[in-house]
Amino acid sequence: MQNKFRALSLSYKSAPVEIRELISLDDTSIQSLLIKLKDFFSLTDTLIVSTCNRTEVYYAHELDLSTEIIKLIGLEKGLEDVVSYIEYFNIFNNDKEAIQHLFKVSMGLEAQVVGDMQISNQIKRAYQAAADLDMAGPFLHRLMHTIFFTNKRVVQETAFRDGAASVSYAAVELIEELTSNTYQPRVLLIGVGEIGEDVAKNMVHIPEAKVTITNRTYEKAQALAGNLGYEVIPFENCIEAMKEADVIVSSITRSKPFITKELVKTFDIQSYKLFVDLSVPRSIETSVEDVPGAMLYNVDNIRSKASETLERRLASVPMVESIIEESIEEFFNWKKEAMVSPTINKFKNALEQIRKEELERHLKNADPKEYAIIDKITKSMMQKIIKIPVVQLKAACKREEADHMIDILSDLFDLDKEFSKK
Repeated sequence: MQNKFRALSLSYKSAPVEIRELISLDDTSIQSLLIKLKDFFSLTDTLIVSTCNRTEVYYAHELDLSTEIIKLIGLEKGLEDVVSYIEYFNIFNNDKEAIQHLFKVSMGLEAQVVGDMQISNQIKRAYQAAADLDMAGPFLHRLMHTIFFTNKRVVQETAFRDGAASVSYAAVELIEELTSNTYQPRVLLIGVGEIGEDVAKNMVHIPEAKVTITNRTYEKAQALAGNLGYEVIPFENCIEAMKEADVIVSSITRSKPFITKELVKTFDIQSYKLFVDLSVPRSIETSVEDVPGAMLYNVDNIRSKASETLERRLASVPMVESIIEESIEEFFNWKKEAMVSPTINKFKNALEQIRKEELERHLKNADPKEYAIIDKITKSMMQKIIKIPVVQLKAACKREEADHMIDILSDLFDLDKEFSKK
C-alpha cells in the first residue's frame, strides 16, 4: 500500500511577514532538512519549497509528521519555541488536498500576485534538490512531470501567464505610481538575486527612470546592467548612493536589517524617499517610516493595481482550474494503476511459476512439437484466468476499494510468500 501524500504550508495567507522570515529556509537549510527527513523518517517522496511568500514541505508517509517536521525546521533556524508557530501552518493530510494545493501553488493560483511566473522555477529547483538527494521516487517523479506538463497547457491554452504580473512587477507598478510626479526618478536596486533581477528587467516599463544597480558580487550586477543599460556601483558605495536616490529597492539576504532608522536619519530627505523591501527576512527596519519623508513598502503591503494584464489572468482562473482538475484526474488514474500493478505482477508470476513447474513435471520426455502446443494452450488458459481478477482489481481502484481486493488476492494465492521466495 502506498503512503499518503501530505503537506504543511506556511504562507502569506496564514502568516505575517515577521513569522515567514523566521521560518524561511535558504538552499543550504533546505538540503540539510531534506537529509534529516531522509535519515530520521526514511522519507523518499519529499519536496521543500521556500520563497518570500511561503515555506512548504510535501512528503509521503503513513503517519502525520507535521509536528516533527516543524520541530526540525526550528532546529535548522535555531528556534526553541517553533511549535508555538504551528497555528500559522495549514496541514494537508488528505492525498487529493495535498496534491491540489501543490498544483495550485505551482501554477501561480496561490501567489500573492496571481499568476506569478517565478514560482514555476522555484518549484523546479525544489524538485531538483529532492532528486539530487535521491528523495524523489516514482510517485514524485510522475507528479512533478504532470505538473510541468499542466504548466505548459496553462501557458498555451489560457491568458493566465500573459504579460508580467509578479511580486517584482507589482513593485515596479508601485514605483511608477509613486514617482509619477518626479522627473527622471533615481532608482537604486540593491541585490540582484532572482527577485532583484526581475525588478531590474521590469524597470524598463519606466523608461524615464535613472536606474543604478549594486550587488555584493559586482560582476553579476555588471552582467545584468550591461544588457539593460543601467549604471553599476560597487556594493561598498551603496550607502552614498542611497542618499542620492529617490527610490531604494532592497532584495538582499541578511540576518539583520541592512537599512536602519539610524542610517536613514543621516539622509537629507528634501521631498520624499521611497523604500521597497522585497527581502525575506526583511532587510529594512520598519521604523524607518518614522523618519520624515521616508515611505516604506514590504512584500506584504505591495499590491498591484487591477491592470489589464491582471484582469485577463483573473478571467482565466476558471479555465486554469479546469485544466488542473483534468491533470489531477489523470494523475490519480496513474496512481491507482500503480497501486495494483505490483499485485498483478506477483499474481502473474505466481501462476506462471505453477504453469512452468507442471510442464516440467509432466512433459519431461514430450516431443518438442507436442510441448510447444501444450505450452501455447496453458499460456492462453493462464491469460484467461488472470483477466477477470485484473479487471476486478482495476474496477476496485475506481471504487476506492483496491486495498481490500489486494488483500483477498494475496491471501488466496499466498502472493507475499511466493514473492519473497524469489
